[in-house]
Amino acid sequence: MLAVLVGFSLILLTAYFGESSSSPLHSVQRGIVEVFSPIQEGASKVLSPVRDVAGWFSDTIHAKSQADQLRKQNEKLQAQVSQYKQAWIENQQLRNEVRLENTIGISNYKPVSADVISRDPTLWYLTLEVDKGSQDGVRVNDPVLGDGALVGKISTVAPTVSFITLITDHSSAVTAEAQDQYGDTGVLVPAVGDPTRLLLQYLPRHAPIQAGQQVVTAGFKSGPLDSLFPAGIPIGTVSNANQNTLINSGQVTVTPTADLRHLPSVRILTAPNAGSVRAQVP
Repeated sequence: MLAVLVGFSLILLTAYFGESSSSPLHSVQRGIVEVFSPIQEGASKVLSPVRDVAGWFSDTIHAKSQADQLRKQNEKLQAQVSQYKQAWIENQQLRNEVRLENTIGISNYKPVSADVISRDPTLWYLTLEVDKGSQDGVRVNDPVLGDGALVGKISTVAPTVSFITLITDHSSAVTAEAQDQYGDTGVLVPAVGDPTRLLLQYLPRHAPIQAGQQVVTAGFKSGPLDSLFPAGIPIGTVSNANQNTLINSGQVTVTPTADLRHLPSVRILTAPNAGSVRAQVP
């Protein structure tokens, strides 16, 4: 049957191409075209919306799939950016700490790096818990550096963890020096009710202190206050040196150098021979 149909088709094609345009086969072709052309055109118009709807569904499904893929890629990239940003912040802070250690020459101390593992928001981040303790040589009152500046001291020690009391805690007091032309010294205490500010008190009434000057540890004791910190560690910057306030109360406002609310890690200055490096005056 297939051979018969193929042979018949070849005969028709041969006859069709061998005849003139007015031959019967050509006439039959034109008749068939004239009959089916309107039907084809109508069917095309009728089916056009169906094709459009089908194409819209296909495009929508494809676009949704692409959108889901792009959303997942975006979430992954955002997570990577956050990780890289956090790593950059930690790297900058560690650079500041290492640069500080090299600058002030704390060779008598043994710095121990520690990660912050908890904070106490109910106390306005006045205490931090870190993952180093007595097993690592950490002792009570060891100075703690972070972000290239003094951030506090060790107040409680366990074998594997320690707690840091920040310089913004109400119990904190540090003998400090304003780096003006005379190196005027005083006692740095937290501002009541504002954990972002410190007050450098007991300054000379006419000290030439100006906003923007750096405040560092003084390295000696004042009255009953022991100097737990080596001299020259940055603490903050004078943010307000109102002359009337200085004359009346002998104090200026200081902004901490370290971002105490966002410390991922710190350096604890453990001091086996602490007595030899804590300068004191009678």
